[in-house]
Amino acid sequence: MAGLVVMAGVQGAGAQGAHGAVVLKPGPPLGWVPFTKAVDAFAQRDSVVGAGVLLLRSGQVLAHHEYGDADRAAHQAIGQRTLFHYGSITKTLTAIAILQLCDRGRLRLDDRVVTYVPELRLVHDPYGSIDSLTIAMLLSHAGGFQNPTWPYTEGKPWEPFEPTTWQQLVAMMPYQELRFAPGSRYGYSNPGFLYLARIIESITGDPWEVYVGKNIFMPLGLQRSYFGVTPYFMADDRANSYAVERDSSGHTSVRPVGREFDPGITIPNGGWNAPLTDLGRYSAFLAGAPASDTALRRLYDTVLSRSTLAEMWRPRYPTAADPETASAPGETVGLSFFQVPHGGTTFIGHMGFQSGFRAFLYVNPGTGGAVIVALNTRNDADPAGSQAAWLAVRDAALDLIK
Repeated sequence: MAGLVVMAGVQGAGAQGAHGAVVLKPGPPLGWVPFTKAVDAFAQRDSVVGAGVLLLRSGQVLAHHEYGDADRAAHQAIGQRTLFHYGSITKTLTAIAILQLCDRGRLRLDDRVVTYVPELRLVHDPYGSIDSLTIAMLLSHAGGFQNPTWPYTEGKPWEPFEPTTWQQLVAMMPYQELRFAPGSRYGYSNPGFLYLARIIESITGDPWEVYVGKNIFMPLGLQRSYFGVTPYFMADDRANSYAVERDSSGHTSVRPVGREFDPGITIPNGGWNAPLTDLGRYSAFLAGAPASDTALRRLYDTVLSRSTLAEMWRPRYPTAADPETASAPGETVGLSFFQVPHGGTTFIGHMGFQSGFRAFLYVNPGTGGAVIVALNTRNDADPAGSQAAWLAVRDAALDLIK
C-alpha cells in the first residue's frame, strides 16, 4: 500500500506519540462537511443509487464519504471496499505506459503511428497522408479520429457492448475518415487510445493488461485493481450500475444495468475497475512523494519520473474545439491528462463515463491534494441537466484541494 496512509478524522485531532507527545494528524478542510452535503443533494436530485468520495493530501487520506447503495435490490451499502468502474480515467494508464517506453528508449513521441500500426493507412485522410500522425497527437486527442469506438450500435440484443477483437477495428478502418488534419486541434477520441495500446503490445510483447499490471499496478501496490470480469474473491464488493430513464408517458424510473459488462477490446481506453482506495494510491503517485521520503520517491520514479509527468501535464491543445467533451472554460489537454483552471489554480486530472458509472480524479500538483468521486448511476432522462450538476460537483471538489 505504498504512498497511502489513512488519516481521516477531525482537523487537527491529536494522537499520543512517543514519550507522550501529541502528534497532529491532518484532517479534512473546513469545506468538507458542506461538500459532502452537496454531493448527497446532487445524488438525491439525480436519482444516484450510490456514490463514494475520497479526499487526500500528500498520500494521506484526509476523509472519505459514502452515499447510498452499491446494489439496491440486495440492500448492499456503498463502503470503502466497493468496486467502481472508472471509464476513461483508464486512458491515463495507457498514456503513462507509452511515456515509460519513451523514457526507456523504446519509442519517441514524434514517431509515426503507422510504423507500429500500419493498418491505419486504410483510414481515409482527406487532409494529406496519415503517415503524418504521431504518437504525441494520439496522446493529446489530436489525431483526427472520431469519438466513439463502436459507431454502429442500434440497441439490438445480439450487438456487443464494444468491439471484441482487433480484427473488427481493422475491418471498420476503410469506412472511416479523419475529422480534421492530425495535429491541427483537439477532438476527443476513444479509438486513438486503442491504437496506443496496440503500440505498447507490439513493442513489449505483453498484452496491454499484463503490461499495465507489471509496470504500474504492481509497483504502486494497486492490489484490487483489475480489468474485465470481477475476480471471484472480489465479486461481492462489485457495485451494480444503474440508468435513470424516462418513458413516453414521462414516467422516470431507475433501471439496473448490471454488475458486469464486457468492454471488449476497448479496455485500454476505459476498463479500469477498483475501490476508491486504489485510485487514492494512484493519485498519491501523481501528486508525488514528500521530499523527506527518499524511498517512496525512488519507487515512484521507477514508474515514471516527475519531469516526465510534468511534460504529460504541459498544455498542448485547448479543448474548446470539441465542446461536447470540454468540461471547463480555459481547459486544455496535455498527454492524456487534462488541465482545468479553477479559482486561480490549475488542476490535473481526468473524468470517466461508461455503462452507468461516472467518476473523476483531480490532483493539485502544487499542494499534493487530490479528490476522487465515483457514482454507479447515469441519468439518461435529463443528460444535459445531470452533466451540468455533475460538473458543479466537480468544481466544488476542486475547491477542497486548492
